[in-house]
Amino acid sequence: MTALTESSTRASHRTYSPWASLVVLCAGTLMTILDGNIVTVAMPAMQNDLGFSAPGLAWVVNAYLIPFGGLLLLAGRLGDLLGRKRMFTAGLAVFTTASVLCGVADGQGMLIAARAVQGVGGAMTSAVVLGMLVASARRQPHIQHSPERGEQARAIAVFSAVGAAGGALGTFLGGALTQALSWHWIFLINLPIGAVALVAAVRVLAPEPGAGLGKGADYPGAALVTGALMLSVYVIVGSGDRSLTATLLLAALAFVLLASFTLRQSRAARPLLRLRLFRSRLLSGANAVQILMIATMYGFQFIGALYLQRVLGYDELLTGTAFLPAPVAIGVLMLGLSARTIGRFGAYRVLLAGLVLIVAGMALLSRAPADGSYATDVLPPLLLLATGFAAAMPALTGLAMSGAREEDAGLASGLFNTTQVVGGSLGLAVLSVLAANHTAGLLAGGATLVQATAAGYRLAFEVGAVIAVAALGLAAGVLRPPHRAPTPSPPLRRTPPCGPPPTPDTSAPASPAPPPHPRSPRRCRPRG
Repeated sequence: MTALTESSTRASHRTYSPWASLVVLCAGTLMTILDGNIVTVAMPAMQNDLGFSAPGLAWVVNAYLIPFGGLLLLAGRLGDLLGRKRMFTAGLAVFTTASVLCGVADGQGMLIAARAVQGVGGAMTSAVVLGMLVASARRQPHIQHSPERGEQARAIAVFSAVGAAGGALGTFLGGALTQALSWHWIFLINLPIGAVALVAAVRVLAPEPGAGLGKGADYPGAALVTGALMLSVYVIVGSGDRSLTATLLLAALAFVLLASFTLRQSRAARPLLRLRLFRSRLLSGANAVQILMIATMYGFQFIGALYLQRVLGYDELLTGTAFLPAPVAIGVLMLGLSARTIGRFGAYRVLLAGLVLIVAGMALLSRAPADGSYATDVLPPLLLLATGFAAAMPALTGLAMSGAREEDAGLASGLFNTTQVVGGSLGLAVLSVLAANHTAGLLAGGATLVQATAAGYRLAFEVGAVIAVAALGLAAGVLRPPHRAPTPSPPLRRTPPCGPPPTPDTSAPASPAPPPHPRSPRRCRPRG
């Protein structure tokens, strides 16, 4: 009995390293981000192998994005109720299993179904990561709780670097694995990574019991918001494959579901989403800015890859290699400078500087000609965009999470990841449709294929620059820190001079002198 008591005491007082936890959280996040991008370069090989049609091939991406974006908010709230560690580890198990099923798929239906399960596991894993990261930082007594300083800022910088670099790294790995082995390995590579991450998560992450399902499990509200988000993502990613009337009708239905969810949350005794969360100017404003910024960056990533392949004639491996400077620059800048820069200049100023660089990079890309070259027309804007994103993303993440209470950290994390998916899907849908329509119009007018394709991509980059300008304006107006008036200094008490008091003026009525302070004797200063 004594041994059991001592063992229980040691377990209860066990310390958990925040940096070991960060490594595990980043590993899980990296897998989900990679799988959101790694398939883009391998899609032609999948089409040839499994016989996908052009509309059917799009579902290899959509089947992942729809459950991923639709379930993030629900998974974040369930993480608060059931325990964020439990949700994270379960998500890793689901995601890794689904990756194996994708890797061994020998038909269209099996691949699409396994990709949907991957999206579910990715939502469970990603929704609670930021909440666990912030909670781990707040458990350290020496950490300053400002969003601009301390270990929390450095941890967010590392996490943002992994997330940002993972997107561009996925393009490279997709091309390399597909060309060297086969497209199956872009999924099978997740098996060893997921297994190691799952074992490490069980041992390294601090236990979080959660509040319990009885404290906030609004199942009708969960059904409404999940349906609204999944339908919204479906409307966005499939807008180019249906008529405008059908898109508007589906968008109206998604709006009705979202309005019904909002009404229920305002009346439910235990709501799934506390509407007071949106009263935070920082949280709401940061999510709105993120939608616009991620829309721009996704447009650059996908349209930029198409420009390299269809205009400059690059193959899959060369396209992935051309994007490598972006994750390298993002990783170096975020890990080496981000936390110190935010600590010195403040998250608001660093965010604005990063958005200015993103605007400049998209503006340069909008000049890319049909006979362009990588060194002069792609690499300079690529580095500007990478530098801008490396500055803006950690600052924006810190501002968003600083606007949430401790008990809402999981929900705020899910909301922040949801707006990432919505912004990326929106940017990809809008910019790709604009590019395709403009290219089709020029081809009908007699332009050559390469010239028309390049012109379509230039239009997409121009619109992306306008979206980035909107993000900059919104951030400047909404996320500005409040002006604090300087505290007035107390009035100086002038010490009376030494010597006899001056002769009183008898012409004026005398007023009683205030008594001296009882604790400090009156002192005098020398005259002159």
